[in-house]
Amino acid sequence: MNKLFVQRESENLEEKIKAMRAGGKILGGVLRDLREYVKPGMTGKEVDAWVRKTIEERGAKVAYDYLEESFPGAICISVNDELVHGAPTDYVFEEGDKVSFDLDVLYEGYYTDSAFTMIVGDKGSPAVKQMIKTTERAMWAGIDVVKAGTRIGDIGYAVEKVLRAGKLGVIENYVGHGIGKEMHMRPDIPNYGSRGHGYMLKVGDTICIEPMSCLGKPANYVDRESNWTVKMKDGSIGCHCEHTILVTEDGCEVLTLAD
Repeated sequence: MNKLFVQRESENLEEKIKAMRAGGKILGGVLRDLREYVKPGMTGKEVDAWVRKTIEERGAKVAYDYLEESFPGAICISVNDELVHGAPTDYVFEEGDKVSFDLDVLYEGYYTDSAFTMIVGDKGSPAVKQMIKTTERAMWAGIDVVKAGTRIGDIGYAVEKVLRAGKLGVIENYVGHGIGKEMHMRPDIPNYGSRGHGYMLKVGDTICIEPMSCLGKPANYVDRESNWTVKMKDGSIGCHCEHTILVTEDGCEVLTLAD
């Protein structure tokens, strides 16, 4: 049976929404402050330590501590040709580096998930800057179609249309997902699709929309040294952004925005 259906039948929807709203605000605040905190000369492990401390100070739990397969950090940090799931390292951030940050928090038994991509410092490649803007725009295009009755294919179609118009590689083997009592739940939310196809969203559903793109070809692989970090096969730059969304009576609500 679809896990999302099990979730809807067995939990208190009001409790879920209250917890995910609160957890999402905490998560959004951490990422907002992280964007200002990151500077050239810092290492991934230094940033990871700051994120862990900040999450705990704000009353939430580090979600990656509860994975069945241990992840070596509180946040995924993916630099330059790394696409997603980057394990924090001692690499020193340089001016102009592209860095993607992907964070989950656990609050009162419920998960929320969000990600953004930035350039470290004041300099950076115009092509990378445009990739980030286009991928963010694709994410919002997907969010804009979310409401009760929307099909998963409608979201994927909206995301893909923006990415392809921007001449970006569309990552197809990593997708968005349902979220709630578990970090990753059904349905999958691909960044491509056909309108009118797939699971139909219902009021109370919570999903993550997370476009991933690249400047080159979309083929990627998991780095054997970390067994986590996903890298682009052709060495091109990857991009990732994400929000957790609640389907409401009159549309949708982005849960992972800071106040």
